[in-house]
Order: sequence, then C-alpha cells, then structure tokens
Amino acid sequence: MITPATARILVVDDNRNMRYIVREMLKAAGMPRIAEAESAQSALSIASRFPIDLAIIDWQMAPVDGVELTKMIRNGAAGPNAETKILIMTAHTELARVAAARDAGVHGMLRKPITARLLLSRVSSALSDTRPFVRAGGFYGPDRRHGQTPCYEGPLRRASDASYDDDIVLDDAPLSAWNPRTAA
Repeated sequence: MITPATARILVVDDNRNMRYIVREMLKAAGMPRIAEAESAQSALSIASRFPIDLAIIDWQMAPVDGVELTKMIRNGAAGPNAETKILIMTAHTELARVAAARDAGVHGMLRKPITARLLLSRVSSALSDTRPFVRAGGFYGPDRRHGQTPCYEGPLRRASDASYDDDIVLDDAPLSAWNPRTAA
C-alpha cells in the first residue's frame, strides 16, 4: 500500500512559485519523494522514466493544459503510469470544469489558492482511493461511482451492471408520507 511518506509525487505547474509552495507543503507533511515539471512535455518525460504514484497538475498551462495532460497520461503517453492518481489544481471551479476534469479521469481537484489542510486532505484521499479503473468509450480512469454499496437493491444503473430479463418490474408507486410516530 502506498503511504504519503513513500508516495512518489509529481508536481506539474508552469509557475515555479506554485511548484515551490506545493513541494514545501508536501515536504513539511513528511512526503519527501517529489519531482517537478514545468510543462506537460516535461511531465511526460519524467513519468515515462520513473513510476509516479500521484500527479498534482495545474489546469491552466500552455500549450497543453492539465486536463489534456491527464488524458495523455490515462491513454498511455506516460509509459506505465496510466493508473497514476491525479489531482488537478485550478482557481476556476465552475461545474463545467469539475465535470471536464472528472471526465478526463482525475481523482480530485484542488481549488486555488490552496491551503495545506486542503492539499493534504486531497492527497490522502487520492492515495487511499481503491476504486478500480474502467475503460468506457474514450474514458479511462477511476470508476466514477463513489460509495457503491454491494447490497444496493435499487434499479440497475447501467445495462452492463447485471444480466436481466425484459420482465423486471420496478416499483413505480409514488412515495407516500410516512410518519414514524403513527406507523404500526
């Protein structure tokens, strides 16, 4: 199991000061194995030569942004690191951006300006994430179904979740008000 102390972390940001801030926060928290890259090209070069457990990537870089870099990593451009845990840093957390990052295959997002508490919380969450990776169409990344319980008895969410006959009957009866004080 990967622990924060043993994790090999790659910080990718075209802003040297931001890389410094993130690196120093991680080092202060006991995570000394940190590499830095100032571009997507540099990040791919590092990741193709060394195993990376976690990549912390800035969204707004040029000419390749963080979401495109994530897709490149997921599609094998970073060598054997397609299942690297990835966090995206951004000051723009509109719903459309969050969805785009999720659809690229990230494990989480860091809102700028980042704090040590938020950074360490997201790093810990990403490193302990045990969701399996799935490939569906153009997507490759962690299964987006958080918190699935094995005893879920509701309707099927996807046709591939289980084989079934056409005569499944789902209870479509409207919910009625239920009062626990008057229930028998």
